[in-house]
Amino acid sequence: MMENNEPLKLIEVLSRENFSSGHLTGAINLPVNELENLAPKHLSKTDTIIVYCASYACHASTNAAEILLDMGYKRTFDFKDSKKLWIDSGLELEK
Repeated sequence: MMENNEPLKLIEVLSRENFSSGHLTGAINLPVNELENLAPKHLSKTDTIIVYCASYACHASTNAAEILLDMGYKRTFDFKDSKKLWIDSGLELEK
């Protein structure tokens, strides 16, 4: 269970184009192919990090979670149902 004051980072790991066409509310964009370079600039090792991509069939978030865990971001989680579940649940995307 998370405390209200714990840092939480919601990360879309798709391309900038995908991100700008619509993303989960409050998410930031760190494309998986740039993650090793961008993560230290945007994330703290104490953050709780949730990565997501387009759908359950998309493996970019799984790859991103593995990269972040290997980099020492131990509180990294893969939201496997991703953007598709968000949309299917009737929630709006932010642009």
